[in-house]
Amino acid sequence: MQPVKFGVLGVSGFFTKKIVIPTAKSTLIQWAGIASRSLERSQKAAEIYNITQAYGSYEELLADESIEAVYIPLPNHVHAEWIKKVADAGKHVLCEKPLALSAEEAQEAIEYAEAKGVKVMEAFMYRFHPQWQHVLELIRMKEIGTVQLVQTFFGYNNTDPSNIRNQSDKGGGALYDIGCYAVSASRFLLQAEPQRVLSLTTKHGDFKTDVLSSGTLDFGDARAQFTVATQTFPYQRVMVHGSSGVISIEIPFNTPADVSAKVTVTTSVGTRVVELGAVDQYIVEFEAFARAIREDTAVPTASNDAVNNMRVLDGLLESGRTGHWVSLQ
Repeated sequence: MQPVKFGVLGVSGFFTKKIVIPTAKSTLIQWAGIASRSLERSQKAAEIYNITQAYGSYEELLADESIEAVYIPLPNHVHAEWIKKVADAGKHVLCEKPLALSAEEAQEAIEYAEAKGVKVMEAFMYRFHPQWQHVLELIRMKEIGTVQLVQTFFGYNNTDPSNIRNQSDKGGGALYDIGCYAVSASRFLLQAEPQRVLSLTTKHGDFKTDVLSSGTLDFGDARAQFTVATQTFPYQRVMVHGSSGVISIEIPFNTPADVSAKVTVTTSVGTRVVELGAVDQYIVEFEAFARAIREDTAVPTASNDAVNNMRVLDGLLESGRTGHWVSLQ
């Protein structure tokens, strides 16, 4: 199978730290282009990371017919805009989360791109890690009985006013940046959509972004609760509570690629720690997307999943403003 020629928009720290080096090891992925509004910056990155071509604008990359797929790690508020532009260029789209800043915007961008005949996928890398597949399998096997609660905490400490995560006009804040993981994880594990949501948010006095947000998702027979924070001690954990056991995912989202992932399962017969081998979830994610392109199959994470996730986030944001439950029915 020939590698898919990927281009990337922007020289983001996230891309250079997490994506380009590990994925370059794959025989299914070729980094054929990198674009920046500064040609000097893209040329430097291309030289360091062995990327075939550098461009001085995003439009130049999109005009290159050799590029087959484009990865978008741009600020949240321009995701939908560039999904459409990439689709106009006839290239497949792997876009960072959240796909847009509302369910309506996400739906519009996806429908626009798919009408152009290209594939679109939201880049929730965590779902490709074997630990999540294993936990979902345990839930389906009723290893912990009937799931009653999915509990998530995800936090980091970032006080830099120049960072896009702290800029409200660019889609910054805890809910957009990491609350999307908490929502996505609960929907994935419960294999359902919540009926209504309630949230409580605390906003930064200067940034105007939410720095501490908590939410409750009502799934009917089960619920999910989460807290996400951008100015707290960095920590993350997902707990799944069932009628006859508990599952704990030790490092659920930013799982290190060089050590085994650990899932702790507690039932009436005792506690065991399941170690899933060292896996780079970004490689698995990009390879799965590349296979969908080469084999012309559906993308592994359906595009409507991004819309459904945004619908929940929309409800949480509304609840945070009003202080009331928001129905999603």
